[in-house]
Amino acid sequence: MPKYKLHYFGVRGRGEIIRLVLTVAGQDFEDRRITQEEWPKVKSEIPSGQVPLLEVDGKHMNESLAIARYLAREYDLGGKTNHEQYLVDRVVGAVDDYFTKAVQILFLEKDEKKKAELQKALDDEHTPRFLKLFTKYLEESGGDGDFFVGNSGTLADLAVHDCFTTFLKQNDKLLDKYPKLQANRKATEALPHMADYLAKRPDVPI
Repeated sequence: MPKYKLHYFGVRGRGEIIRLVLTVAGQDFEDRRITQEEWPKVKSEIPSGQVPLLEVDGKHMNESLAIARYLAREYDLGGKTNHEQYLVDRVVGAVDDYFTKAVQILFLEKDEKKKAELQKALDDEHTPRFLKLFTKYLEESGGDGDFFVGNSGTLADLAVHDCFTTFLKQNDKLLDKYPKLQANRKATEALPHMADYLAKRPDVPI
């Protein structure tokens, strides 16, 4: 059995999707949460100079989505056929698009006037568009609609769950008008080992 060690900060951010895949796959892993004080030294020791970084039997892997996809394929969470892999990837790609845009507005924009303008665009345009898109993908899943691919959980469901965990903290009514996404969230939380992990993980804003 491979030995995994994840190096990332003490937030969900770009590292949480890796934690979720390993959790649902039932794989033990060392979760090294780097502090801001430790980061300069750690950064100098990492060839890529960035995290998340996953050690697999001592070998280094970087780029969060590449790692997540690798693990998903290893543990049957990436789609069973080429078409299913496409269905997973289109959801993961859309999540990354939305997450990147929203985080820039909510957490990184410093100009308050510009932030207010961008926030309005996020609330009125971008978020509804992505929520409708994810609902459409659930309707096209080929299953009963609780998961994004057929009737079993995949990387796609974990990615959407992780993304909305962050934004539900900003707006707890975000999914109120989207029952299919609520059902997907509930089904994802019922995947193996998820409930225990979610109950124990640190409560952080992002």
